[in-house]
Amino acid sequence: MAIRAARPGDAAAVAAIYAPFVTSDVVSFETEAPDEAQMALRMTGTDGLYPWLVATVAGPAGETVAGYAYAGRFRERAAYRHVVETSIYLSPEARGRGIGRRLYQALLETLRAQHFTQAMGVITLPNERSVRLHEAVGFRPVGVLEAVGHKYGRWIDVGLWQCALGERDAPAADILPFTEVGVRLPGGGN
Repeated sequence: MAIRAARPGDAAAVAAIYAPFVTSDVVSFETEAPDEAQMALRMTGTDGLYPWLVATVAGPAGETVAGYAYAGRFRERAAYRHVVETSIYLSPEARGRGIGRRLYQALLETLRAQHFTQAMGVITLPNERSVRLHEAVGFRPVGVLEAVGHKYGRWIDVGLWQCALGERDAPAADILPFTEVGVRLPGGGN
């Protein structure tokens, strides 16, 4: 397994991984799955600031995208600029193999290197698998928004998980673009 920055050529695989979470699950609150072109726009639409990472596995047909993780703006107001919202999605074949944990750890290390201070995970409830993954990489539960989503004829709660990426009282540093920092792996590798 390898972790690297997502490329435009990964958009079809990323869209294929994400689609079932939209079309047959409540994990995503979207109701129409983005196609390859829409996903490519999302991946490149951060102007190099926010990271998009993929985990790949080697196989007989070459490299296959097994999952992806990314960060984006948490809220619009300027005072939130050091906080990101994170997301991770894995193919069915990748689940339960440690790929999600390693991919999420790489995303968090990358965000630390960029000088973001907090990562927020927003999890549709119930979702024990996602809760376990978030908590395994350092997130802690901080609240529940009750009945905020409506999909498939029912109201859905959302949990908020938070991961400190640095010291609480440290001075705020300028955010470095992902294009400048690159992928950072746990243990200091990149």
